[in-house]
Amino acid sequence: MRCVHEKSLKCRFIKDHQQLFAVRSRCRVLEVSVSSYYAWTQRSESNRSKESLTLTRHIREIFDNSHQTYGNPRIAATLWRLGLNCSRCREARLMRRMGIRSRMARKFKITTDSNHQEPVSPNLLEQDFSAQLPNTVWTSDITYLRTESGWQYLTVILELFNREIIGYSLSSRVTTETTVIPALDMAVLHRQPRAEGSFFIRIEAVNTPARISGKSLRSTKWS
Repeated sequence: MRCVHEKSLKCRFIKDHQQLFAVRSRCRVLEVSVSSYYAWTQRSESNRSKESLTLTRHIREIFDNSHQTYGNPRIAATLWRLGLNCSRCREARLMRRMGIRSRMARKFKITTDSNHQEPVSPNLLEQDFSAQLPNTVWTSDITYLRTESGWQYLTVILELFNREIIGYSLSSRVTTETTVIPALDMAVLHRQPRAEGSFFIRIEAVNTPARISGKSLRSTKWS
């Protein structure tokens, strides 16, 4: 085993200094046959190719699992935790060869502001999210979706009687005109609630850029 290790070290030295000395000269000085050196080179390149394939597979998996936001440092740290030995330079070279590059995560945009002078609506539900009859209680919610083109805002109107989504809207801007109002219009068109005994939310328009506050909503009898 020691002899094999010494031979491998000699071959590595010859390969690392191939720009300075002729291969035959170095093989003669280090007492390594030329055929043995080239056989070692082929084995070494074959093993390195296998390592590169393994690393490439793991790099792709780590990159995709991070939603393509991990760059060289974090991928290298993840490889190290997996027990895979890979230098930063080699990893960067493999990433370039694979044509992958991390994307900067877009900064989350705050769209609500509790520091305002708008009237606050009473809590009519008081955490009781149940309904005995259809078209008596509707609720709404906004979900933030990160996309390639930026943040999108999905507004849904939920019928609490059977937990059915009866209206929705998708917009790139957070205003009453682009979120709640079109979703509510769809819900009214879809369900056509009767005037008596039904409630809906009337939007008191607040012309503040990029903001819609639930505290500016007022519950009113359907009319």
